[in-house]
Amino acid sequence: MPADLSSDPSSGSASSAPQQPPLWRQLQLTAGALASIRAGTSGTVAFEAVEPALRPGVQALGFQVLRWLGRAEALRRHLAKRTPPPLPDALLCTALALAWHSDHAPYEPFTLVDQAVEAAKRNPATRAQASFINACLRRFLRERDELVAATDTEPVAQWNHPRWWIERLKRDHPRDWQRVLSADNAQAPMTLRVNALQSTPAAYLLELEAVGLGATRVGADGLQLTRARPVQQLPGFADGACSVQDAAAQLAAPLLLDGLLPATPGAAPLRVLDACAAPGGKTAHLIERAGPGAIEVTALEVDAVRSRRIDETLARLGLKAKVVVADAGRPADWWDGALFDAILLDAPCTASGIVRRHPDVRWLRRESDTAQLATQQAMLLAALWPLVRPGGRLLYCTCSVFREEGSQQIDAFLVRNTDARLLPSPGHLLPQSGANARGVPDNPSGDHDGFFYALLEKPAPH
Repeated sequence: MPADLSSDPSSGSASSAPQQPPLWRQLQLTAGALASIRAGTSGTVAFEAVEPALRPGVQALGFQVLRWLGRAEALRRHLAKRTPPPLPDALLCTALALAWHSDHAPYEPFTLVDQAVEAAKRNPATRAQASFINACLRRFLRERDELVAATDTEPVAQWNHPRWWIERLKRDHPRDWQRVLSADNAQAPMTLRVNALQSTPAAYLLELEAVGLGATRVGADGLQLTRARPVQQLPGFADGACSVQDAAAQLAAPLLLDGLLPATPGAAPLRVLDACAAPGGKTAHLIERAGPGAIEVTALEVDAVRSRRIDETLARLGLKAKVVVADAGRPADWWDGALFDAILLDAPCTASGIVRRHPDVRWLRRESDTAQLATQQAMLLAALWPLVRPGGRLLYCTCSVFREEGSQQIDAFLVRNTDARLLPSPGHLLPQSGANARGVPDNPSGDHDGFFYALLEKPAPH
């Protein structure tokens, strides 16, 4: 799954950042990032290519563009008979996404139009299309209400998601699909997980208040900030006092460990596997939750570069785990033959549940990706289940709202594995909808990403 952003850069106006470059330059860079994303580059990589001094403002504009891209593309189809070349089209759609609704526009629409045309003129790659962009945007200003009304009936423009995505949500969640799509276009809160080895949520809340930061309790270990802040402003962050982790992701450690940890001090530590561990947030939470000496964690990650993120996460928090670069689906390459008491499988997925944090995901995914990833998830489950000791547990989770990666995956697994028992677990958590009837009651409505959880137990022999 993509790494969580420490905060949503669009939580503040791009115009409020100090010493911003000219707007036309920001629009150039935003359009360049959009063109890269359309060509298949992840938003994280596309925005990291922007020089650090300009990145916050450009990413803030880019997130807003990605959230309204369906509307922008629909408007462009009404304004232009043919699709322009990639970079001029990205610049035109950037301006339309930012200007289409005056209540949401970060600048006055006429200013956005003027600066988009200036951006086109100043870039050799778009200069030849500057007159065309100018004509389209001036017409948009003249006929904005009529053009917006003409696109209101187009589902992709209305919901700002690909049509296949909308149709899948309708099938998977017929009562909630509109709420999920609306949530995807909202900004996510910044949620912290307090390091239980250093403090408590109540105590850390007082530390936040002492430096003028407001927050509210969320779940067992979490605090939701009233307003997103750079992590450098959080008391003790560099020393491991807290981590940034969505409330839904914070459910993994307690679901897997509660009721499994030994009740007597001095007992042998549990062997725990975090099978797809980067960037290490859940690995760290497992260790924090268990307490000193209670568990020994092996953290697997198939990508060597991403595995370094696990090391960095653990180092900042002062924690230790055995980090191994290996494919969880090939135990013969890394497993020592000793069974695990608990396995966390945070499986690769479409990331359809974290679109509000990663608005590029909806435009990068293809309909066929879901089935391909579901096949990979099934292979990982099949490979790891034999590694669970009798009486042990495996927690399967994905940051997806699609049933093919959640309830349908587990239903099929239970048919294939009659030695598995499904324990009470949240199932599908929809973004901003709260837990379902079997869910965790202290997970508040409206403050978490979309996730799926299934806790599986391998019964001990009688």
